[in-house]
Amino acid sequence: MPLFKNIVVYRIGPDWKPPALERLDAELQRLAFQPCGPTQEQSAGWVPPRGSGHGAMVESVGGQWILKLAVERKSVPGGAVRAELDARCKAIEAERGRKPGRKEKSEIKDEIVQALLPRAFSKHASHVLWLDVRERSLVIGAGSMKAAEPVIKHLVDVMADLGHALPLAPISTSLAPATAMAGWLTSRQAPEGFSIDRDLELKKAGEEKSVVRYARHSLELDEIGQHIQEGKLPTQLALTWNDKVSFVLTEQLAIRRIDIRDVDDAPKGEDGFDADAAIATGELSQLLPDLLASLGGELAEPAAG
Repeated sequence: MPLFKNIVVYRIGPDWKPPALERLDAELQRLAFQPCGPTQEQSAGWVPPRGSGHGAMVESVGGQWILKLAVERKSVPGGAVRAELDARCKAIEAERGRKPGRKEKSEIKDEIVQALLPRAFSKHASHVLWLDVRERSLVIGAGSMKAAEPVIKHLVDVMADLGHALPLAPISTSLAPATAMAGWLTSRQAPEGFSIDRDLELKKAGEEKSVVRYARHSLELDEIGQHIQEGKLPTQLALTWNDKVSFVLTEQLAIRRIDIRDVDDAPKGEDGFDADAAIATGELSQLLPDLLASLGGELAEPAAG
C-alpha cells in the first residue's frame, strides 16, 4: 500500500528546533492509540508507522521522519436518535402536559446517544505524517486542510509538551492554484515538467450548484475556455510530473490521488516500508519544488512563534 494517496503540505517556521528522535518516540509511546471505550465517541493516538508488529512510533528513513496517527470514531445513526427523542418527548408531554424545553431536549438527546454508543459501529482511519527537518516542511496524509487540521493539532500538542513549539503555516504561492490552472487550460500549455491529464472540475464562485466535471476525458476543448470566460474556475485538475507521478491538484493546494509510477517494481526489504518511504519522500520532495515554481513560487515562510 502506498505511503500517501493524498497530502497537504505545511511550512515549519525558521526558528523551530526538532527534539531528539528518542524523546519524540517516548512521548508518542505515552500517547499511543487506545480503542474507544463503550460510551466514547472518538479516540485518537499514535501507532507504529511500520506496522503493529514494530514498536517504534517514529521512523527515520533517509533522514525523513515518518509518524502515524490512528483515529476511531463511533457514529450513532441520526435517524435512530431522532426517533427515540421524539418518542420520549411525546411521553413527557402526555405524562406532564407540557413539551420539553430546549435544554431538556438536549439532555435527553445526550442520554440517548450515550445509551446507543455501545452498539454503534466504529470507523477507523489513519494519517501518515512526514517531517522533513532539513527542508522545514510537514506533509500530512489528508485530502484537504480541513481533514489535516485535527491531525496537526495532535502533533503540535506533542511538540509543545516536549518544549519544541512547532510554528506552522499552509504553503502559499504567488499564483493561486485556481488561477494558474485556468491559465494552463486556456493556453493548453502545462508548466515545464508537467502534463495535463484527463480529469477536471470547474466551479463558479458563489454558485454552489454551478459545477462542471470531466472524467477520463480530453481537456483540449474550446468549451473549457468558454467555461473559464464565464467565471468558472478549476478546483481540481489531474496532472503528471515528469512521467513519474500522477496526481490531482486542488484549488487549496492539496494533492490528491497520488500515483507514483513503477513503485511496485522497486526492490523491497522484508516489509517494504523503507522502500515505500524512500520512494514516496524522494519523489515528492522533488515534485513539490517544481509544483511551487509553476505557481509563481512560494511566499514568505511563517514567522516563529
